[in-house]
Amino acid sequence: MLWNNEEKYIEVPYDKESDLEDAVNEVKDALFGSTRIYLDDKKKIGQKGGTNNLPDGYLIDLTNKQDPKIFVVENDLASHQHLKHIAVQILEFSLSFETSKVKVKNIIKEMLQKRPGEWKNCEAFAKKNGYENVDYLLESIIHKKDSFNALLIIDELGEELETVLISRFKFPVEVTTLKRYKSESGKLLYEFEPFLNEVTEDTEKVDISDIDTIVIPAREDGFKEVFIDENCWYAIRLNSSMIPKIKYIAAYQVAPISAITHMAEIKSIEQWKDTNKYILHFTEPAEKIKKVPLGTSKGKAPQSPRYSSRERILNAKSLDNVF
Repeated sequence: MLWNNEEKYIEVPYDKESDLEDAVNEVKDALFGSTRIYLDDKKKIGQKGGTNNLPDGYLIDLTNKQDPKIFVVENDLASHQHLKHIAVQILEFSLSFETSKVKVKNIIKEMLQKRPGEWKNCEAFAKKNGYENVDYLLESIIHKKDSFNALLIIDELGEELETVLISRFKFPVEVTTLKRYKSESGKLLYEFEPFLNEVTEDTEKVDISDIDTIVIPAREDGFKEVFIDENCWYAIRLNSSMIPKIKYIAAYQVAPISAITHMAEIKSIEQWKDTNKYILHFTEPAEKIKKVPLGTSKGKAPQSPRYSSRERILNAKSLDNVF
C-alpha cells in the first residue's frame, strides 16, 4: 500500500502484457530521461529461414557521446512467463539482431522518421558528435563490435531470474521493474527506479564517457581481510552495461576514516557464486593513494557502489570533486 492522509493506493497487477506496455509509454520520459529515445513499434527481426523475433521496442541511449547504444526491449509479466522463457526470448533477440543488422537499422530509422521530435534529437546528437547524419549514427552503433544490449522491463524481478540473466549471457542485460498502484478514486501511481539512475546521478560532474572506476564503501574488517589481503572485492551489484567501462576500483573507508584511501586495477569481473552479484579481482595489490576525505557534504559518503574516474579521484581534494 501507498498511503497519504487523503487516500490510499493499492497495487494493481497488470492483467496483460499490453497493460505493462501502456504503462511504459505513460512513464517513459521519467523512466528513461531526456537523453534516451524509446520506440515501441513492433517489427520482426532476423533472417528468413532462421531465428526470427518480434521485440517490444528499442531504446536509443545517447547519454554517452563517445559510446551511444541501442537496447532491444522486452516487456514481460513475471506471473505469466517462466524465467526460462524470458531467458530464451532474450537469447533469440541477440541471435536475430546479429544476423540482421541492416534490417534492424532500417526499422529503427523508419520509427524515428515517424517521430519528428525524436529525429531532430538524433540529428542534433549526430551533428554535435561527428556523425554525418542519423543514418550513419545508427549504422555506427549497430555495426560496432558487441553492439547488442537488452533491456527487460518487468513488473516483479525475482532473485533467481536476475541471477540467470547474469550467468547465462555474454552481453549486457539491464532490468527495470515497473509496478502500478490505484486509489479508490481511480488515480494511478507508478513505482520504478529511473533507468541507470545511479549512473545518471554520478555523471552530474563526471562525463559518462570518462567513467572507469567503481568506488565501494568498506568497513575496517572487510577492507583489511578482503580488499588488502585477498586482492578482490565481492558480492557487489553492478549495471551490466557498465561493466566493460570499469577498469579500476577505489575503496572508501567508512567512519572514522571517512575517505577514499586505496585503489587497484581490475583484472576480471565475474559472477559471485550463484548470485546476482559480482566479484572483482585485482591485477595487483591495491595501492595507497592520497586520501580523498568526505568534505563538506556528508551526503556524498557512498552507501553503495558509485561510479567515477581514476583521474578525478587522484586529483580530488574531497568527495565533492569525485561525484
